[in-house]
Amino acid sequence: MFLRALLVCFSLVFAAAPAWAQAYPDRPIRVVVPFAAGGSTDILARVVTQSMSKRLGQPLVVENRAGAGGNIGSDFCAKAPADGYTVCISTISAHAINASVYPHMPYDNLRDFRDITLLATQPNLLVVNNQVPARSLNELIAMLKAKPGEYTYGSSGIGTSQHLGTELFMQMIGSSGVHVPYRGSSQSLSDLISGQLMMVMDNFSSAWPLVQSGQLRALGVASQGRNPAAPDVPAIAEVLPGFESVSWSGLFAPAAVPRPIIDRLNREARAALQDPEVLARFRGLGLQPAGNTPEEFHAFVEAETKRWGEVARRANIKAE
Repeated sequence: MFLRALLVCFSLVFAAAPAWAQAYPDRPIRVVVPFAAGGSTDILARVVTQSMSKRLGQPLVVENRAGAGGNIGSDFCAKAPADGYTVCISTISAHAINASVYPHMPYDNLRDFRDITLLATQPNLLVVNNQVPARSLNELIAMLKAKPGEYTYGSSGIGTSQHLGTELFMQMIGSSGVHVPYRGSSQSLSDLISGQLMMVMDNFSSAWPLVQSGQLRALGVASQGRNPAAPDVPAIAEVLPGFESVSWSGLFAPAAVPRPIIDRLNREARAALQDPEVLARFRGLGLQPAGNTPEEFHAFVEAETKRWGEVARRANIKAE
């Protein structure tokens, strides 16, 4: 009798599971962006969630929770109820780099999240002010190696991809520079234009318009190959084989969210990345659409965490 009752219970649970999964979502979904409104991650999130909302039949409401390099909003997401109604769209900083830069992380970027899918990537672009005599990567490298530790470079903050990307560049050429952190790209690029900095390795979408307007000079794109939007700018990897510094954004959920919900969000996010309107907006922002399985994305995050952790340790980079 006991075994019969147990089998009945199991059958009811498994029979109800598909119906429960199909019912999701039945109310709005909160999408935490751990950075300020109006930034590149926020804009990406609003573009993607607008398309996903149509497919899911419920609003996806973006909520900005900025601070500590993305740690505050990401921690909120990690500790939210694991019901699929709080997810987050975050970046390489909060989900790969910060683990090695912040001495007291409030969450574990590999254990406390379900990685749903990689949404987009964009390379960084190495730019210098117009007073710098170097007209090529080789000339710039020669300058940096001749006077290590003398030239300044800016970034949008300690532990950002711009900071770590420049440190990797310095490590690979065997030189060093003086890091000047800012609160965002616009401030570092403004000081670069005025000549207060020598170089910045910033997101392509932020730096390229200033190159096009003649305010800055681009010496290299930080992807493995040249960017179609700037075919005359060499890839840094052409001079430093293997060099790459790419910013990325992805969709995450608390670790205990059930797999059927993860699969649904993965499916709809990847469909959104094929939406012509989304693709057009991404092109305007200099973003490359991605999309992969949860397993592929988790492996990617693990690899990025290890790679940038090694760069941070070699350079002894620590955030306050």
